[in-house]
Amino acid sequence: MFELFRAGGPLMWIILLCSLVALTIIFERMLTLRRKQVAPESIRQQILDLAVTGRVTSEKIEMVRSHSPLGAVFAAGLDNMQYGPDAMREGLEEQGKQVVHKLGRYLNTLGTIASITPLIGLLGTVIGMIKVFTAITASGVGDPTVLSGGISEALITTAAGLSVGIPCLMFYRHFRGRISELAVLLEENALALLDTQKG
Repeated sequence: MFELFRAGGPLMWIILLCSLVALTIIFERMLTLRRKQVAPESIRQQILDLAVTGRVTSEKIEMVRSHSPLGAVFAAGLDNMQYGPDAMREGLEEQGKQVVHKLGRYLNTLGTIASITPLIGLLGTVIGMIKVFTAITASGVGDPTVLSGGISEALITTAAGLSVGIPCLMFYRHFRGRISELAVLLEENALALLDTQKG
């Protein structure tokens, strides 16, 4: 395996680094973007009961804020509850935007890796082919072993770049979809809190 890696040339180290960064981001986002982590069901009814009964204190708001991303959204609404539904809505919307932005953390990096690793592989292909043509110029086409090094380097880096880029793109799309679902869930919960102040 290591011989195959070495045969791919120096660009393989860049592809390897990209793959390690991508793996770290994927595992971190898989843990962070779980529904029970972002919007645990246990907190919703507690907050709605708190808002209906009017037992809101600054200490309770801070506890809610540090609980989860959904808690941070709820806390923004509770902070503005005394100023009326319009102020609550503004607070919920503003905090919701910030929370959704944080949920997308590192995804630009993952998307960049998904885009550049196939291009790095393509660059390896070009470098490998340049070596092939240099060898042809120097010694002609009579000895296939002279050509095989450049061709194998070209093929290995291309395969490596695609092997990293394709899964990264899949996870990038998956996480974007997950964030959209969680954004809808956060909005539903925010509207439920807002409804407690109507009538």
